[in-house]
Amino acid sequence: MSGNSIGQNFVVTTFGESHGVALGCIIDGCPPGLELTEADMQHDLDRRRPGTSRYTTARREPDEVRILSGVFEGKTTGTSIGLLIENTDQRSQDYSNIKDLFRPGHADYTYQQKYGMRDYRGGGRSSARETAMRVAAGAVAKKYLKQIHGIQIHGYMSQLGPIFAETLDFSQIEQNAFFFPDASKLEALDDYMRELKKSGDSIGAKISVVATGVPVGLGEPVFDRLDADIAHALMGINAVKGVEIGAGFGVVTQKGSEGRDLMSPLGFESNHAGGVLGGISSGQPIIAHIALKPTSSISVPGQSMTAQGEMAEVITKGRHDPCVGIRAVPIAEAMLAIVLMDHLLRHRAQNQNVCSQTPILGMR
Repeated sequence: MSGNSIGQNFVVTTFGESHGVALGCIIDGCPPGLELTEADMQHDLDRRRPGTSRYTTARREPDEVRILSGVFEGKTTGTSIGLLIENTDQRSQDYSNIKDLFRPGHADYTYQQKYGMRDYRGGGRSSARETAMRVAAGAVAKKYLKQIHGIQIHGYMSQLGPIFAETLDFSQIEQNAFFFPDASKLEALDDYMRELKKSGDSIGAKISVVATGVPVGLGEPVFDRLDADIAHALMGINAVKGVEIGAGFGVVTQKGSEGRDLMSPLGFESNHAGGVLGGISSGQPIIAHIALKPTSSISVPGQSMTAQGEMAEVITKGRHDPCVGIRAVPIAEAMLAIVLMDHLLRHRAQNQNVCSQTPILGMR
């Protein structure tokens, strides 16, 4: 299986399956001298890990990361950083009844057709469990971005099913299990999820992620556009079916006079472009949104077929998230951080001594 790596100068390669012995990743290209311990990654892993609230899967994994290489006396050495997380709470027997069934909405059928075999235990490599390593690698990138360049990344759930955030209070995001920025909607979210779990169904969500302090000039103008690479990374998250940069699909109803982000020596007047112009960062906040589909692992009966092509009814048992978007916030943050880290190193390699006489603009 190819396609397990992302990045050119900051390269992250993951390995492992949902019900395997362990998950792991290799980070190549991290500059030397960055202070790094397991604790730097554990905070984000704890935000993503299962079993932390009644709104997520009951699978309980400590997700304790171990640094295997690339760090000496508390600092990165510039060599490959090896990370490992052991799986401790697998229940492969939960999937024995679907060994020969294809779950609708999952990768079962496509994996079988592509590889001639599949790991049916929790989806194997297609499981969102793999994203634990992306979060660990993203935490390394986030620390470098903040410590060296002052770049900060914040994600939040902006919509769960029919419930929208109408206010954006960053101080609220880490204070509730939904990563929701609008405290006035928490009771409605709780009621909605309780009813959803009773019905055995699931729901989708919209996650927003913002990077502030990003310098002007990141990204290449043709195939490696910054917004294109961000979209590629975010779309690569399990269950994501849509990515928006800035105003996203809202530009369909905008007139050019409304969405062109006017500028003056005092700064930009708006940020419909989401911080990227012509594939290159403008110095404004990078803003992206992702839409995650409802998980298809539900107890509501559904029609499917067996590996032998016979009709069958599927009821997925086991431990699943009724809304996978709840744990997607740290994953989206990680993927954005990895892309920005990669492009910072690429920009430094080619354009470190470039000097422009044009003033750097901020926001009015």
